Amino acid sequence: MKKKIIWITLAVLLVAGLIVAWMAYGKIFRSNTNPSIQKEIVLYLPSNGTIQNLYDTLQKKNILNDFSSFKMLAEYKGLDEKYKPGRYIITAGMSNNSVVNMFLSGRQSPIRITFNNVRLREDLAKKLGPKLECGEQALLDVLNDEALAKTYGLNKDNFMVIFIPNTYEVFWTVQPREFVDRMYGEWKKFWTEDRLNKAKEIGLSPAEITVLASIVKGETNKADEMDEVAGVYINRLKKGWKLEADPTVVFGIGDFTITRVTKKHLEFDSPYNTYMHEGLPPGPINLPDVTVLDKVLNYTHHNYMFFCAREDLSGYHNFAVTNSQHEANAAKYRIAYREWARKKKAKEGK
Repeated sequence: MKKKIIWITLAVLLVAGLIVAWMAYGKIFRSNTNPSIQKEIVLYLPSNGTIQNLYDTLQKKNILNDFSSFKMLAEYKGLDEKYKPGRYIITAGMSNNSVVNMFLSGRQSPIRITFNNVRLREDLAKKLGPKLECGEQALLDVLNDEALAKTYGLNKDNFMVIFIPNTYEVFWTVQPREFVDRMYGEWKKFWTEDRLNKAKEIGLSPAEITVLASIVKGETNKADEMDEVAGVYINRLKKGWKLEADPTVVFGIGDFTITRVTKKHLEFDSPYNTYMHEGLPPGPINLPDVTVLDKVLNYTHHNYMFFCAREDLSGYHNFAVTNSQHEANAAKYRIAYREWARKKKAKEGK
């Protein structure tokens, strides 16, 4: 009888132990996300934060079905000492174990950043800074760091050439210097041996090609004539002519509301006034994308030395070999523009 009681007791204890083990297993490995989570929840854990910040966020957003079981596992695994900042995504069906391990490993999810239509480093910092933990000012400080620019073989004026507009994946916690390193790496990847050889044939460095491409981009948004526009400027450079590019004048003035460059604007002296100074300006006047860069590298070989807007106001240009041909083209455009402006004014008057 005694033995029977012992065996029954052992059996009860075993069953109880199995039940406890099964419950513990469930607490650790079964889904613990709130049933209301349908897709995903994004959490931003700052570098200067604490484990308590994480706990408060999980509770405030009501992310977990059973917060206490998560906290017990987190404390058991030492998450408070191994807490890693970052941007994390919690999806429906995640267990306590998978959530804790995600934070322990720092397995954060990257963000996608896109930049284009950028003129100034301030523009780039304003566009990207708010999307990164470092913020706008920290990024701008690095972009203004001349000593850093020199480590890449560049200077403060042309430092921005390494930023090729595109969409990139980076971590939210990326530091400004790390981000610049990444962009420099992307720039170096772009400059393949074939592209380097084409730049060498033109007689320009990769940085100078980017500066020229920025002028081409400033002159036209028509991709199918960019190679012709580039050809004009390359012809001018080879003959030692001034580039006389209106967009560089506007950039030097810094007033981007200017739509027509007049004599008054041409008298504004800056290193970017290519009517006054020979050769390329000291840095890019915008950030040209891969399309524009390749249009310059594969420019059209022709004898044109001039171009001006077409009289059909289409945004395309007429090209000319001689100044007299150019003046005739310019006269046609001025007549067409004045007529367009007259009709526009008359229409607005009604």
